[in-house]
Amino acid sequence: MLGKKYYQPKLFTEFNLANRVPEHNFYRRLKNVLNLDFLQEKTKAYYGSCGQKSIDPAVFFKLMLVGYLENIISDRQLMQHCSMRLDILYFLEYDIDEELPWHSTISRTRQRLPQALFESLHDGRSLIRCFHFV
Repeated sequence: MLGKKYYQPKLFTEFNLANRVPEHNFYRRLKNVLNLDFLQEKTKAYYGSCGQKSIDPAVFFKLMLVGYLENIISDRQLMQHCSMRLDILYFLEYDIDEELPWHSTISRTRQRLPQALFESLHDGRSLIRCFHFV
């Protein structure tokens, strides 16, 4: 007998993103070895003490890394791409119902941080600090 699929959105659903990203997935493995905790202290001087909370520096640099790895140069396209990929959401530590930062936030953050900071992250000591090998 011929079947027909009807879509009915659920009012409530239980969804665990960690269960949907396979163990061998590149971004899952990268998340397990990449430690960007030091960025809070390293970028603190470039942010004010009042006003709205900004994007987490670790999330910002993870987004820059995703853009590089996925060969995406547009912030708008990067945010659209990230919102559609479960593995990247898991890597960024965002859940499926959380809003990602706006593309303009990414642009403003990039302008706020000095080029010297980006360059310092590319030296060998900083890279070794980022990866804790298990």
